[in-house]
Amino acid sequence: MQVRRPRVRRTTGGEATLPSVAAFRDRDPLTARMMQQLLAGVSTREYEGSLEARPGGWRTRGSSKSAVSRAVVRRTRQRLHEQLTRRLEGLEVVALFMDGVVIAQQTVIVVLGITRDGHKAPLGLRLGSTENAVVCTELLQDLLARGLALDGRVLCVIDGGKGLRKALGDVLGDAALVQRCQLHKGRNLDALVPRARQAYVRAMLRRAYRASSAAASVREGLEETLTVLKLGLPPALRRFFATTNCIENLIGTLRHVTRNIKRWRDGDMRRRWIGLGLLRAAERFRRIKRHGELGALVIALAVTASEHAA
Repeated sequence: MQVRRPRVRRTTGGEATLPSVAAFRDRDPLTARMMQQLLAGVSTREYEGSLEARPGGWRTRGSSKSAVSRAVVRRTRQRLHEQLTRRLEGLEVVALFMDGVVIAQQTVIVVLGITRDGHKAPLGLRLGSTENAVVCTELLQDLLARGLALDGRVLCVIDGGKGLRKALGDVLGDAALVQRCQLHKGRNLDALVPRARQAYVRAMLRRAYRASSAAASVREGLEETLTVLKLGLPPALRRFFATTNCIENLIGTLRHVTRNIKRWRDGDMRRRWIGLGLLRAAERFRRIKRHGELGALVIALAVTASEHAA
């Protein structure tokens, strides 16, 4: 609803901004509610119909499809820029989750960090034609350029994609201690064996993952799925870092936020909406379970770093 705004001029000339008007603009309730409605699944076309009934005789503004669209573009672009360019100094990251997903016919690579105190922090994203090493390398290099400090080694949990694995080796080198997702490895094995043998193979694989002595006897290619076992982590942390479930929950939020978009115009639109989903997920993050035990991971990483140096 439009309201009359008092206009005041200074005695020295020029218009003065009233503090009350400035405070109202800074709070920006219209844009905040608009974003909440869109995240709840209301389209820009239907936004005006979702508002409460207004008294007759009042002029309105800012609720038409075009006005809402302009506000969304401006707001999402601003918030995404702030999120993806923020400095990362002082962020004590002990683990990185990396995964790729196809949204709106576009591959998106996402990086999620786990801090020393158990918080989840979205660190960056990249759009590419495929989950290739070039895109993943650019993403990791950007994190380092923004000040991400990796003291010693860091646990890197991935789904087993070759592009992700190559990028970690090229950018982080020996600092990356890789854990491949055990669930993804099981699915890959299912695709390679007859259906009648799948249950047996999965059962054998589960037993191997539970046995600390299995690392030496597992065939080459499965070695990196046993990293959390070799680190000797407590059971809860071992289960958490053994799969990419953590980042797949984030990806589920990206899919949910973008589900109602029927026509994707360009890469900027994809990036803005995917970034909005990333911010939405971050608002709902909670610290990981048994985060008080992360000290065990820090110690284990330090041990592997000293053994590698020796």
